[in-house]
Amino acid sequence: MKKLPFISLLILLACFVNLRAQGDDIFNQKNIKAKMLKVAEWQLKNPKHELTDWTNGAFYAGVFAAYETTESKEILKALMEMGEKNNWQIGRRFDHADDIAISQTYIDLYRLKKEKKMIQPTIDAIRRIQSEKSNEVAKHGIIWWWCDALFMAPPTLAKLGKTLNDKTYLELNDKFFQETYDLLYDREEKLFARDASYLINEKGEGKREANGKKIFWSRGNGWVAGGLVRLLKELPKGNPKRAFYESLFREMMERILSLQQADGLWRSSLLDPDSYPGGEASGSGFYTYALAWGINNKILDRNKFLPAVKKAWTGLNTLVAPDGKVGWTQPIGADPRRNFNAESWEVYGAGAYLLASSEVIKVKF
Repeated sequence: MKKLPFISLLILLACFVNLRAQGDDIFNQKNIKAKMLKVAEWQLKNPKHELTDWTNGAFYAGVFAAYETTESKEILKALMEMGEKNNWQIGRRFDHADDIAISQTYIDLYRLKKEKKMIQPTIDAIRRIQSEKSNEVAKHGIIWWWCDALFMAPPTLAKLGKTLNDKTYLELNDKFFQETYDLLYDREEKLFARDASYLINEKGEGKREANGKKIFWSRGNGWVAGGLVRLLKELPKGNPKRAFYESLFREMMERILSLQQADGLWRSSLLDPDSYPGGEASGSGFYTYALAWGINNKILDRNKFLPAVKKAWTGLNTLVAPDGKVGWTQPIGADPRRNFNAESWEVYGAGAYLLASSEVIKVKF
């Protein structure tokens, strides 16, 4: 793990002192729920994108997790209003993973309300994928050609398969997931390239960081980690591919553990953290979510990973403003960025924080 510059240590210490002065025990379940409600409320009052946008797919996944954790009627009302405003529709592209990310929340709400209109447009889109030619395949060779897609689509297909008791959705997911894994997973680094443009060819040519390392984007791998959690939560124990997904999850989490920085967070570039100062909220939030879930479900060794979760949760909470805004969130992009600070926010930063909260609250520290 890298050592923090002295000034960064002072800033982090000041944040901890401030939390202590406020009497804010960040590991207390009551306080976690209160912070979840504050983050959800702030972000719901500050929308930024179309409700069917992939950014909101991640955000509303977190909002639903906040509802499950707090049982807030106000949050459930906001979730239902989102679905009704969207008329339960997906985005404009039937075959693009980004445009069915919001469907994860539709399916979760369907499980509560049992109204078929909530999931019918998603079912229709998947049927089109099964029967029509995909523009994404025509352009990129595979349908899920970027690693973020592994958060957007696999949980949607797995949730549908479980909800409808239809294994064809799971089989479709397995096929597409394997294609993405085969193309983008680096077996040496145990991380996913964002897309094929970040792969290094046989001659060693390709995009690299300033330190010569390969480029592995933190949030992109965070999407994968979070997606694996949400996929595994839906797969039955006897599913023939479950062992593959669990093995991949463990392997990635071991690598992610080794890349955690001294302040408990992860930089926007995983292999060149010194070039990207400042912990990044969305990637760090997804890793905290995944690590805590792994401990809670006895997939990750508690003794080994618990200290990392404790550090991550401590660091993550220093990025949340008193009003509930999650700062230090890298803006939309496809690679590591430096252009963000305490005032930088995005809806997926709040979504990642809420998902992390929903699992950290279950951890016995």
